[in-house]
Amino acid sequence: QVQLVESGGGLVQAGGSLRLSCAASGSIFAIYDMGWYRQPPGKQRESVATITRSGTTDYIESVNGRFTISRDNAKKTVYLQMNSLKFEDTAVYYCYADVWPTSTGSRRNYWGKGTQVTVSS
Repeated sequence: QVQLVESGGGLVQAGGSLRLSCAASGSIFAIYDMGWYRQPPGKQRESVATITRSGTTDYIESVNGRFTISRDNAKKTVYLQMNSLKFEDTAVYYCYADVWPTSTGSRRNYWGKGTQVTVSS
C-alpha cells in the first residue's frame, strides 16, 4: 500500500514563507510526476506545481516566481517552498504522486490527506 504524508503547513503572515514536504512510503516500484494541488475555502481544487522525475517543473501563473517545487528521489519526497505568501494562497494543500506500486496494482495517482496553509493579511 502506498501512503503520502504532508507536513509543514501552518499560519503565517502575508509576505512570509513556508516549506511543505510530502513523503511517499509503502510498496513502490517507481514514482513519476509529483506535485501539489490546493483547495481554497469555497473553491475548487487547483494544480499549483508539478515536477517530473527528471526535474522539469511547471507552475500556475499566480505562484510563478514565489513558489519552488523540488524533489528528492532517494527519499521519495517532494517539497514546495512558498515565499512572499499572500492572503489568497490560503488553502488546504494536497500532494500527489504518480506511482507504479510493486504490487500487482496499476500505476495511478496517490494523494496525501492535505495540510492547511493560512496566510493572515
